Amino acid sequence: MAGPVKRSMMIAGHATSISLEPVFWDALRDAAEMERVPLNALVARIDAARVEASDPANLASAIRVWLFERARSQD
Repeated sequence: MAGPVKRSMMIAGHATSISLEPVFWDALRDAAEMERVPLNALVARIDAARVEASDPANLASAIRVWLFERARSQD
């Protein structure tokens, strides 16, 4: 498995960097395409849900968990 790849994107009006392994970037792009939203809009949605938690995880972890839960719900 390849190591994390850092990408920058605009979320909620500010730039942020996210480090994810390529398999997660691929899954995130696929999810955005399936939901017909831009990648940064999907990440913003995940981020908004993350910050509402009482003990929010970092964004990269929240994305991985969101992708895992999405894959599990499709089984």
